[in-house]
Amino acid sequence: MAFSHNDHYHGRLLRLVPRGARTALDVGCGTGGFARRLAGLGLEVDAVDPAAEVIEAAGPAPGVRYHHADITEMELPAGRYDYISCLASIHHVPFGTVARLRDALAPGGVLAVLGCYSEVSATDHAWSLAAIPVNAAARLAMAGRGTPSPAPVKQPEMSLAEIRREAAVLLPGATVRRLLFWRYLLVYGR
Repeated sequence: MAFSHNDHYHGRLLRLVPRGARTALDVGCGTGGFARRLAGLGLEVDAVDPAAEVIEAAGPAPGVRYHHADITEMELPAGRYDYISCLASIHHVPFGTVARLRDALAPGGVLAVLGCYSEVSATDHAWSLAAIPVNAAARLAMAGRGTPSPAPVKQPEMSLAEIRREAAVLLPGATVRRLLFWRYLLVYGR
């Protein structure tokens, strides 16, 4: 498989799945790689993506139900999911969508957002500069393996500071940590 910034963080995201979790929602599932990993843990997974071509590329997987849908319009049952993941997808929709995801969490559930942010500060640019050689080395090591994802790409509009402010209002108690490879990790527990 070709190097993917999102796939790099799968292990970290899987460690956030609550003990005893049975249900998961993977928002912006793309070709289903993370949804399949969640199903591999024994979770019943609803995997959602608005792009038909990536849902078709995902193919069937035991324990995963794919939905070609827009998460902002999809009906989400209150308290249904023990774990909700968004891998590089929340910046494709209004950030306020996290409130709908929060409400779909079961008590004790976890929302994990591996997100992208707009680089605006000196600190952002310093982290970006630090990521460049590591990114180049990882891509070189994985050269010729796999094919790129057909998932649509969109540049993020919100800065990390804006994400932190919005998260503090919509997801009280959430943590937001900057990660290498132009990502942040937001974790909210209900």
